[in-house]
Order: sequence, then structure tokens, then C-alpha cells
Amino acid sequence: MNPAVLEPLAARYATWLALPATATADTTDENWSEVRAMPVILRIERTDPPPRTALLEAAAAAALAVCLDPRTSPEGEWHDAVTSWLDSRIRKVARRARGTHWQAVQDLPGITITVNDAEARALVPTRVVEAPKEVTRLQISGSELETDDPGPAPPDVPVLWLNPTIDMTAGKAAAQVGHATMLLAALLHANNQDDALTTWSTKDYRCAVRTPALDRWTALHPGPDPATAWQKHQVVAVRDAGFTEVDPGTVTVLAQWPDD
Repeated sequence: MNPAVLEPLAARYATWLALPATATADTTDENWSEVRAMPVILRIERTDPPPRTALLEAAAAAALAVCLDPRTSPEGEWHDAVTSWLDSRIRKVARRARGTHWQAVQDLPGITITVNDAEARALVPTRVVEAPKEVTRLQISGSELETDDPGPAPPDVPVLWLNPTIDMTAGKAAAQVGHATMLLAALLHANNQDDALTTWSTKDYRCAVRTPALDRWTALHPGPDPATAWQKHQVVAVRDAGFTEVDPGTVTVLAQWPDD
């Protein structure tokens, strides 16, 4: 496990959360040939699609598993790809796959997580213009799944609370919960809680994705004070740039570490 790889993310967190609500990421200085993204592949078979919640939980765990894999350590084969991505804007692109297309992406560098028969594979980030054909041929749209009722969250895993005031496709939500687990791990490391991260790794970074009542969401929301939210509730927030589906500045997910 290499939690130090997430240090740039923790360093940017407070500044990023305090941006004005309508602020969007400034991409005017970007060289498109250098833009990097992590592909998150969701297995959605035509005749037997997975439960939405389980698929999101698998995607959230897979994204973090790639970041903290030993291969991202300074001497590891994934180090340059992951650190170059983390040093820039954290983009994820969720795509759906089935049948032979799903099998084909298993040969690409990454990690597959299975939750209750739902499968998601996060791949090592690459330049978008260099994404392999096994990825680019997959559809980004069409990832919607019916809302399900997963029941209460287990008490011993992090909970990723989805914003109850907005709608997101499964693909959009998969990217957001992947951001959430990464931010949560980054804050744990920044606050000298690597033992907790190690314990989480033994559970394959499993988490619970749930939609809270509005009053709970409001109580947990850090507003402009992320430090207090972390100290009181061990909560971090995912703030979206607003390029797709939601308005700029929308907090899409609140990730909460379980009480000891």
C-alpha cells in the first residue's frame, strides 16, 4: 500500500472545497494531448444487469485500490502514470462493458472489484488520446440502472452519501464515488491514520453507498469549513466542476469514515 501517492490530493482539498459555488475548473491552459483520466469500466450485461448500489460500491473500491496498490510506489510500474494523473485534474471516465468487451479490459493494467456479483474495473490512468481501443470502443452513455434499496449501511465500513437533491446516472455516480474514496484515504493519511487505511485494505476498500435523508445530508455537509467537518464527523466532500450532469460547485458525495 502506498498512501503517500495521495498527498497532492489532500493538499488541494481545503482550497478546492472553499471555491465559490459557481466556480468551474479553468481548463484554458490545458494541452489536450496531455490530459489524463482513469477509465472506470462497469460490467452491465444486457440480460442480467447488476444492482446499482453494488456496482457503485465496486467502482468506488476499485478506483482507490489502483491508487494504493504497491505498484504505485516510487519503484513500481504504475508510479509514473498514477502520480502524473494525481498532479493534474482528477478525471475519471466511466464506461459500460459486457460480454467479450468486458473480458478484453481484464488484460489492461488495473484492478477489478466484485460486490454482490456486481463488477467494476478501474484502470491505470492514461493520456486520453492514448487510451487503448479496448477502452475507447466502450460506450459512456447508457449506464443507467434502476434505483434499488440496499438497506442500512454496515457499521464497520465507510459510507459514501449521495446528494439526495440531484440525479446522476450510474456512470456519473461511479466516477463521483471513486473520487470520494480517494479523498477519504488522502485525509486519513494526512491525519496520521495509516493504520486505519491498512485495515481498510484488508477489506478490499469496501464501502457502502447510500442516499441520506436531506436533514442528515445537511448536518454532515462541511460547507466552507472542511477541517471542522473532518474533526467532528470524519467527513470529506466531493465537489464537482460541473462539466456533466450537475451544476458547477455541486457537492455530489459526502464520504464518512465509520466511528471507532
